[in-house]
Amino acid sequence: MKYLTIYLVIITLLIATCTPLPASRPVDLPPDTAVTNPPEDSMPPLDSEETQFAPQPGDAKLTHGNVYINKTELLIRESYPPQISLGISGDLPTPCHQLRVKINEPDSENKISADVYSVADSNRACIQVLEPFQESIDLGTFPSSHYTVWLNGNMVGEFDS
Repeated sequence: MKYLTIYLVIITLLIATCTPLPASRPVDLPPDTAVTNPPEDSMPPLDSEETQFAPQPGDAKLTHGNVYINKTELLIRESYPPQISLGISGDLPTPCHQLRVKINEPDSENKISADVYSVADSNRACIQVLEPFQESIDLGTFPSSHYTVWLNGNMVGEFDS
C-alpha cells in the first residue's frame, strides 16, 4: 500500500508539471479604441548595423577605393510606416578594405542618393584578392510620397510610402 501511495503522488506531480498553463487573455478593448504606435522616446535604440557602414571620423586618413557592385535591390518591409532597406552585394578590392555607405536625405524631387565606397590603410600590406560582401543597409522610414533610390548615380528602384 505504501508503494501505491508513492506511485500515485509521483504520477500526480508528473501530470501537474507537464500540463501547460492557460494562456493569458489579451486585454479586451472597446471596439472604437484607437491603436497607436508607441512614442518615439520609448522605442528601442537602433542597432549599430546602421552606423557600421557610415563614414567614420578617421576615414580622412585612409585611402578611398572602389566597390565593385554585382547586385542591388530595394527591400520594402510590410510595416506601418514601411521600412526601406537597400540590399547590396559585390566585392571590395581587398580584404583590408572596409565598406562605407553614405545615405543622403531625400532631395526636392524625393530622390534618395546613396554613395558606396571603400576605405583602407595604404601603409598596410594586404593580399590582392577580391573580398565578396552582401549587406542590407537600412534607409529608414519616410513621409507619404513617391521616392526613387539611387546608388552611385544608378537608379536602384522606387517605392511609395
